[in-house]
Amino acid sequence: MREWSADHEVGLDLQRAADGFLLGLDIERGASPHTLENYARDLRDYFAHLHRSGIESPDEVRPRHLRDFLGLRDREGFGARSRARALSTLKGLHRYACEAGLARQDPARELHGPRLPQTLPRVLSVAEVSRLVHAVDPGHPLALRDRALLELLYACGLRASELCTLPLPALDLEEAIVRVTGKGDKQRWVPVGGAAVEAVAQYLEGLRPRLVRRSGASEIFLNRRGSGLSRVGLWKILKRIAAGVGLEDRVTPHVLRHSFATHLLQGGADLRVVQELLGHADLQTTQIYTHLDRQYLIDQHRRCHPRA
Repeated sequence: MREWSADHEVGLDLQRAADGFLLGLDIERGASPHTLENYARDLRDYFAHLHRSGIESPDEVRPRHLRDFLGLRDREGFGARSRARALSTLKGLHRYACEAGLARQDPARELHGPRLPQTLPRVLSVAEVSRLVHAVDPGHPLALRDRALLELLYACGLRASELCTLPLPALDLEEAIVRVTGKGDKQRWVPVGGAAVEAVAQYLEGLRPRLVRRSGASEIFLNRRGSGLSRVGLWKILKRIAAGVGLEDRVTPHVLRHSFATHLLQGGADLRVVQELLGHADLQTTQIYTHLDRQYLIDQHRRCHPRA
């Protein structure tokens, strides 16, 4: 975890609580650097608010101080999700302070966050995925790589970070399976479809050896300099290819992951199987796809039934 510090001087117990809370997110929950930075930013803003109120100790904080801070976020234009994350930060901080013996009371225990609207993830149709994959320009010098990463993203439902960090030994093309390291360093095995196996094999044989000679990188997918592909690089590749078929505003790595899950459920896959393939720790996270699948059935009924 990167070194963390408050922008304003705070009491020692508040600093210790923040350090312990962030360390727990990093070590125990395996939070991403992006998530840790968001929580740290919330803490800096919160501590600045406490500093202006003359508060230095966790035991001096009262529920009204937290409500004032969250109200300030609302007035400053922060959205519901940002405010919900800020409340989660405060709850985690004060819960840790009590558990660590740094405070006798938890002022955040009874607070509730804003109601978040349930939004369904965007997905592509099967036909749109096919258009996207076939939109790779065969004359592009990195066409084999681009086709392979598109096929593997959709075939396995990988997160962008999982694809970009995927090492060569994790892939077994003979068995058509890949070992994926997901959030919290949890590993899962995901089958690889035939189209993806063929595309990845062509890339590994026909292009990657020429790229890797420049760097010796261990990742499967490399940029033109031979270094491991970054998430930003992956995003740019998808946007470039999607622009060729008018899908540039709809395609991201996560949209392909959502499409993977939705198409499996539409094909009759069990929800727990999809949960395992996606690497979700909680089945409730996967259940959003059942709502999406239900909407698909409704749309198909309305489109196809003569009296709908």
